[in-house]
Amino acid sequence: MDEPMDYASAGVDIDLEGSAVASLIGALSKSVRAPGSPGAPVDLPGGFGGLIEFGDNLLAMATDGVGSKLQIATSLKQWGGVGIDCMAMNVNDLLCVGAEPIAFVDYVAVPKPDPVIHAALGASLAEACRQARVTLAGGETASLPGIVTELDLSGTALGWLPKGEAITGEHLQAGDVLIGLPASGIHSNGYSLVRRIVEHAGLSYEDEAPFDPTHPHRELLRWTEGKATLGEVVLNPTRIYCDPVVDLLDAARGDASFSIENIHGICHITGGGLSNLLRLHDSLGWSIHTPLPVLPEFEWLQAAGKVETREMYRTFNMGTGMILAVAKEHATSILTWLEQRLPGTAVVGEVTDEGHRVSHAIEGVEFTHY
Repeated sequence: MDEPMDYASAGVDIDLEGSAVASLIGALSKSVRAPGSPGAPVDLPGGFGGLIEFGDNLLAMATDGVGSKLQIATSLKQWGGVGIDCMAMNVNDLLCVGAEPIAFVDYVAVPKPDPVIHAALGASLAEACRQARVTLAGGETASLPGIVTELDLSGTALGWLPKGEAITGEHLQAGDVLIGLPASGIHSNGYSLVRRIVEHAGLSYEDEAPFDPTHPHRELLRWTEGKATLGEVVLNPTRIYCDPVVDLLDAARGDASFSIENIHGICHITGGGLSNLLRLHDSLGWSIHTPLPVLPEFEWLQAAGKVETREMYRTFNMGTGMILAVAKEHATSILTWLEQRLPGTAVVGEVTDEGHRVSHAIEGVEFTHY
């Protein structure tokens, strides 16, 4: 292979997806709920979760799935982490608007029921609920022969927050400090490219990982003895950030040395990588001058697939799963609070007024649109 691999050639065109989503949103009609009434929408341009009115509070909702990571899990018959992935992709989005997740419903689609698979999913979802501190309020299992050919898992999360305390990005300003929270692995994005690279490398997911997967700020979900397999590394569950972010928000609303007004933006680094930061404000920029360490699986994927560096940061989280933008004068106290609860958390950059773009310490890694 002479040509470098990218996400589009693996079957996923991020720019085309963005255009399709914009078309969908443009075709939707306005809410039938009267402004100010329960269920009426709250405007949140670019937000990660939808907000609706609910008396003195706001409700927040997010929906997402696990994606093609499930294909690897199914091939290995290892579904222990996929419920956590599904939960994380939803509740982490709710955190970005300042909401505390409280409930979750799942949707499982299969070609035919399988008690073994469903038991594994149930156990994984139970652990996910424990980590996210939410109630599993219900769900749906659909047997769809002829429509689906293998397991699919998605869900919807519900959260709440006091009215007037949504984190919308409107208070962002140049000089705000960016704090990065470490990722636990690839999380749940970019797996079409991951699978293509592994196939090209001629490896099995049951093979020993072709790199040292150890990292000081993550643990692997293991199911084999001895050295970690490639499958164990790529299937490591997405980190759920309710602990410590929900506790941070509670502290900021209580008697901490910093207040909720000092947390100006929260970004979940998912599909689109660092370009997700552009969703938080329509004119300010983002400078990543001290990125968190890159996880070893990303270094291997880039080398094995000859993937360009910008494409890596456009497709994957590269070791940073969430970024908080906080007021400069309170950055040290907020960082100290977070670092005590999630080791590996560190300052990664700052908000700038030098144009609506994401710049990076690595030359050539720059984004001007999501």
